[in-house]
Amino acid sequence: MWILTLFLQDGIQMFEYDTKEEAKTQFKNANGCKILSEIIHYRDFESR
Repeated sequence: MWILTLFLQDGIQMFEYDTKEEAKTQFKNANGCKILSEIIHYRDFESR
């Protein structure tokens, strides 16, 4: 799971994506201060 966090003048917005490609595309198109994070759940890590 990927999370895009946008810091805007009127607040913070967060968007969730299933694929890295989708998240990177939206990250490139977003304006302002932004952070792209990969979220790895412990149970997902165990199954690898």
